[in-house]
This record gives sequence, C-alpha cells and structure tokens, in this order.
Amino acid sequence: MIRVMAVSKYFDEVPVLKGVTTSFEQGKTNLVIGQSGSGKTVLMKCLVGLMGCDKGSIYYDDLEFTSTDFAARQIIRQQIGMLFQGGALFDSLTVEENIIFPLDMFSNMVREEKRERANFCLKRVNLENTNHLFPSELSGGMKKRVAIARAIANSPKYLFCDEPNSGLDPRTAIIIDNLISEITQEFNITTIVNTHDMNSVMEIGDKVSFLYKGELWWEGTRKDILHTDNEELNRFVYATELMRILKKS
Repeated sequence: MIRVMAVSKYFDEVPVLKGVTTSFEQGKTNLVIGQSGSGKTVLMKCLVGLMGCDKGSIYYDDLEFTSTDFAARQIIRQQIGMLFQGGALFDSLTVEENIIFPLDMFSNMVREEKRERANFCLKRVNLENTNHLFPSELSGGMKKRVAIARAIANSPKYLFCDEPNSGLDPRTAIIIDNLISEITQEFNITTIVNTHDMNSVMEIGDKVSFLYKGELWWEGTRKDILHTDNEELNRFVYATELMRILKKS
C-alpha cells in the first residue's frame, strides 16, 4: 500500500497539488483521473521521487518515503516498475535487451538468469519468440506489451502506469487494460494508473481518485461513478465520453 498524507506542491508559489490525502491499495488497480492540469502527473512524479513534496508525506507501507535517506529510497525504487506514456523503449536495443535493462541496473542475476526472466515476462504478455526484434518492427500494441514486460522484470511491488492507452485503438487499449489488471492481481502489486480514458476506468478501476484543480475531489469504485452527484466529476465523464464519440465519427 502507498499512503499520501496532505501532499502539496508549488511551482513559483502557484499550488499544483493542494493537500492531497489518499491511499493506493495493494492487489488493486488504482486509477487517477482528471483533466489536463489537474495535478495527476505531478502527483505521480512525487510518488516515485522525481519531484519532492513541499508539504505532506508519502508512505510506502510503513516507510516514510519523503523524509528517508538516499539509501532507503533506492531500496524502494528497486521495487518500482514504470510503464511510460509512449512505452519509452530503447530503439537501439532488441526486445530482450530492453527487458533486461532494469535487471542490469538493479539485480545480481547472471546473464542466463536474466534471459530466463525476460522469456518469462514475454510469455506473460503473450509475446513469445520476439526476443530479437527491434521496437521499429513492432506494432503500437506490441510495444506497450514489451514495455509492460520490462516494467515487471524486477518483480515490482509497485507499478506506475502513465496514460498506458495513449495512441492505441480501442480494441488494443482493452487488451492493455486487462493485462495490467491481470498482472496486478496475479502478483499482488500496488498499481497506480494515470488516465483520461473512461473505458479504462469502467473496465479496471478498482479504486478511482478524481483530481480537480490540484485537489482530491472524489474517490470511489468504477460502479460508484455511475451514481455520483459530484458535479465536476460528471462534467469530466461527459466531456471525455463526448470527445471519444467525436473522434470515432
């Protein structure tokens, strides 16, 4: 579990996060939604330590991440998997080499063990026998699945996904959503997903946190969204769905 306690962040004295308090539960897909500029990305960067908090605390289980020393933070970072918005694969590396990259950084495995782990991860995302392909030879959906394989290579306790369905067609997006959800439950990971995609919310949102102008405006399950009287959330859901329909027409 990750707990966020009254976290605030300012840029040039302008508040971007305003006393956000929430928790992200283990074994569940925790989705963070909100319009552009709501603070989603800043919150994720604070969670993984790419930005410091100006106020408040972040706890990984019982360890306060925000105030701990560098060595303790590194131990936590070794337990984090990241799925970036564009996949962020290294174009000059093969699929296998991309997956092994975090193992080279954070593990003491010998080469053969790393290859075995890469094969396991590729099998888990249904991409067996693609080891020697390069990213340029893959479709958009395949690249995302390789990125997921890389994200779980170190057997993370915590998985962060930034707009995992960005640039994907609806059918492929559903495949990626289901894969993230299955991996979360199978390996009992604490998964946090930043997304604009209401299809993702309704498909895999075990817990949903809605940010509005830097504040935590609403929390609940995907079922709760259907019955909420939160005006700003309803506007966001309606606008997001309208944009999806317009893109398809």
